[in-house]
Amino acid sequence: MSEATERLLKAWRGEIEARYVYEILAQREPDPRRADVLRRIARAEANHRELIESRLTALGVPIPDESSVRISPWLKLQARLAPIERLLRAREAAESDEVLGVYGSSTHDPETDELLHAIQRDEKTHALAVDDMIATSTPAERPEPAGPRLERILRRESWHRTGSGWVSDAIYGANDGLAAVFGIVAGVSGATGASSFVLTAGLAGAVASALSMGVGAWLAARSSSEIAAANISQERRELAEHPEEEKEELSLFYQLKGLSKEEADSLVEKLARDPEAMLRTLSVEEFGGVEAGGNPWTSALAGMISTGLGAMIPVLPFFFVSGTIAVVWAAIISLIAHFAVGAAKSLFTLRSWWASGLEMTAAGVIVGGATYLLGLVFGAGG
Repeated sequence: MSEATERLLKAWRGEIEARYVYEILAQREPDPRRADVLRRIARAEANHRELIESRLTALGVPIPDESSVRISPWLKLQARLAPIERLLRAREAAESDEVLGVYGSSTHDPETDELLHAIQRDEKTHALAVDDMIATSTPAERPEPAGPRLERILRRESWHRTGSGWVSDAIYGANDGLAAVFGIVAGVSGATGASSFVLTAGLAGAVASALSMGVGAWLAARSSSEIAAANISQERRELAEHPEEEKEELSLFYQLKGLSKEEADSLVEKLARDPEAMLRTLSVEEFGGVEAGGNPWTSALAGMISTGLGAMIPVLPFFFVSGTIAVVWAAIISLIAHFAVGAAKSLFTLRSWWASGLEMTAAGVIVGGATYLLGLVFGAGG
């Protein structure tokens, strides 16, 4: 296979994968403007594919079946579950590597090189569009002249806060339940020689962990909702008491997004004619929206159920066997579960799944080993 053909086929597979990811992200993106940008990037990737296929045909190379491009199940899950901006950064980093590896050097075929260089220029444009999209979602971080002025205003309004969703409650609930009860089971096993007390202690720990996580998640979500409502109320008062400063604040946000001062001021004046529209826009720009926050009961159930399920894993062997063999089985299935939870977390952190899994497994070994040894010491002392 010639260098040109090999490079074209690699680029062809990359364009199919990239289009898939951008289309999924466009479906998930709630902001219509950003979703439209993602859809346009996906269409551009499809156009690149067509250009590559035309060149392959001209070289007499048959076009492979699209189904031969295997998009990993992990990438599919990440595309649907991972934070959009984090995945965009990872996608653009991957495409930057692809630009260097696929488009960056000569194939010794002038027409193929010309095509790949054209696609390379488009990919760099996509990277800039994504960078701008990410930057405008966190405008106060952009080093624009209006930044310091806006920062001073926002520093005064220090009452803004944000909360977390039920997904994180579920993930960390499973993590906490598994780690805590594995530690209890290991410690009591070391102290009592894996007697029947292990089952009692494990079940008590599982129930306590699940209830504690559920109550904590409910209180956190309820607090988040109350803070969001307070934010809206405070913003409404700010708008009523300091309308000119609030208009300047919104104008600065728009200037950071690329509008001139005149354009931003004009847009703000139009919004100010409708106080509710002005309030909604300020709320979106300052703390992400006017939603009251997650449902406390959803968060509580997610946290309680996930913690309970994670906590029951180390206890299961003691329902069927006892003694040393129960301890060994508890350690085996608990460490496997630690690896699975760590790997699942990588869907959201975008770390390597095996590295995240091994990290969690190592943590499980440390917790279980330390508590087991502690149990032996106390058991011997008793």
